[in-house]
Amino acid sequence: MRSFILSLALPLANAFTINVASSGGNATSGKQYGFLHEDINNSGDGGIYAELIRNRAFQYSDAYPLSLDGWRPVGNAKLNTSRLDEPLSDALPVSVNVSPRKSNCTPRRGAAGNGNIGLLNEGWWGMAVEEKTYTGSFWVYGGYEGVFTAELRSDLEEDVVFGSVEIESEAQEGKWVEHTFELVPESNAPNSNNTFALTFDPAGLTDDSLNFNLISLFPPTYKNRKNGLRVDIAEALAQLHPSMLRFPGGNMLEGETNKTYWDWKDTLGPLKDRPGFPGVWGYQQTHGLGLVEYLEWAQDMDLDIVIGVWAGLALNGDITPKDELQPFIDDALNQIEFIRGPADSTWGSVRASLGHPDPWPLHYVEVGNEDWLAGGDAGWESYQEYRFPMFMKAIREAYPDITVISSGATSDGYDIPAPGIGDYHPYREPDALVEEFDMFDNQPIGHIIGEVAATHPNGGIGWDGDLMPFPWWIGSVGEAVSLIGYERNADRIPATCYAPVLRSMDRWQWAVTLVQFAADPKLTTRSTSWYVWELFAAHPMTHTLPAEGELDPLFYVSGTNEDKQSFIWKAAVYNTTDHADVPVSLSFEGVEPGTKATLTVLTNIEGDPYAYNDPHEGNNIVGSTVTTVEAGDDGAFEFELPELSVALLDTAQEDVQARDTIDAREPSKSWRA
Repeated sequence: MRSFILSLALPLANAFTINVASSGGNATSGKQYGFLHEDINNSGDGGIYAELIRNRAFQYSDAYPLSLDGWRPVGNAKLNTSRLDEPLSDALPVSVNVSPRKSNCTPRRGAAGNGNIGLLNEGWWGMAVEEKTYTGSFWVYGGYEGVFTAELRSDLEEDVVFGSVEIESEAQEGKWVEHTFELVPESNAPNSNNTFALTFDPAGLTDDSLNFNLISLFPPTYKNRKNGLRVDIAEALAQLHPSMLRFPGGNMLEGETNKTYWDWKDTLGPLKDRPGFPGVWGYQQTHGLGLVEYLEWAQDMDLDIVIGVWAGLALNGDITPKDELQPFIDDALNQIEFIRGPADSTWGSVRASLGHPDPWPLHYVEVGNEDWLAGGDAGWESYQEYRFPMFMKAIREAYPDITVISSGATSDGYDIPAPGIGDYHPYREPDALVEEFDMFDNQPIGHIIGEVAATHPNGGIGWDGDLMPFPWWIGSVGEAVSLIGYERNADRIPATCYAPVLRSMDRWQWAVTLVQFAADPKLTTRSTSWYVWELFAAHPMTHTLPAEGELDPLFYVSGTNEDKQSFIWKAAVYNTTDHADVPVSLSFEGVEPGTKATLTVLTNIEGDPYAYNDPHEGNNIVGSTVTTVEAGDDGAFEFELPELSVALLDTAQEDVQARDTIDAREPSKSWRA
């Protein structure tokens, strides 16, 4: 427990009396809650990017050598990587050569007994198979007369095929030819232990082998976007009512070296022209989820974007000297022009050629990421001395309406030059998040909260120890307190982003995330923090309102939504001294007796503050009660809130359904206003 709780001024036997004025607050954007996305935890490739084939184009780098990872031969086939004199593209120089083995050895498992040979992909630790339309494609080099067979099959039971389609060959000697297909399984697979196979009859070869590249298979995607997002994961994020997307992330933007940063230009255009990227989280990335796909993601979820531009510093400490920085400033301006420039501008025309003649809105540009960290003192000094000032000057001269964001905060020791704002990244124990509740109350410089989460237990050993295995209840309540503190200052904090957002349960580097997933969509799980962020984001304020009343252990922010003509109150009870409920008497100036409001309270049904939602258990420890409360004769709403609870009161009345528990694997529905 935090020591200042013990000196609570107001006896718990009495109500917290809170009087909210009808004017005098700060205007907000009405958009506050968002998330950071970068390809940590295989959250892009193998995650929200819906591609089912792993290592589809045999991309590699110095950091991640070429391999046939994810691939196995089918039938009497031999697989080898190959560098043809005529590659598929300069970006994808390596293909896989498939030839029949010149021996009488026993055909490998999966031959289906028909003499076909080919190759099989294991997917991203499996593949879900359902009765829906899958779209696929592959490129072939070499002559072949006959049909190719594409199949989704079990990896546990031999000869069990859920769906199959034959594709007439158009393959030709000396030429790369793309083949496309649709595959509709006849039944759902009972689990995700499945593979994709592509086979052919070697008797139809005009030479002794074929080369394949860019072998792709997509299920239906979110909003039916080509090359789009995985539906269940995208829906779990869209149901958060987010308003901001910060990308392409933090460390991913920087890259490991000054020659291997995230270059937005490499992510544009046809997939065959995207070379991939030596990611910073232990694997090669495909660049399938590129700049345009991020922008389409934001468009489909109606999100404002915070775009990060590379600022001349890499994770290994490489610093770009002042006299070599201008080309990267020019590149950032080109990137901004690509996003929001007119279709007849140099880079706007490139965007238009990719099917997007209309610009995307862009109001926030962040220069670099955590420049106070990589490069040590020299990196941070160079950022303050010349890198941030040079970028901000150029961006503001070209786009005076853009808010330019420093990658550090005033608390990092940076006197951020006007009109720039800062970026604060608190990964904290929940107690520490609560201690910082009022840190922005008298802060004259604006900030985004670009990354925030409760990551370590109270009294833990910090970054030298393990993160919690999942977001846990007391951590989520601590986050609620911090969110309330940020929203109290929403006139100067335009965005608050949870980070990281997604975690593959098959491969991760960072455990604490909003949503967990695996190949099987049934394992997609909303964490305890998901429910807290969803509740607050579902009720945006257009103005905060001044309130008189005690704080601690009850923390709150009051405001109004002018569009709905409603009053809103968000609160969290972090701790009490005796586990007693906290009585509340809440009055809004101008609210008449008898006015009704919806009160939603989130609690922990297990009681253990360290309880969490476990994807493998399928449990949800978050309980929700939704009730209608009515202002008494004095105009006050009176109710009690339990210890370690999160609450939302809104005078906008909609259908109310009380629920004691909610499903961590299903979206919230009409039970909330």
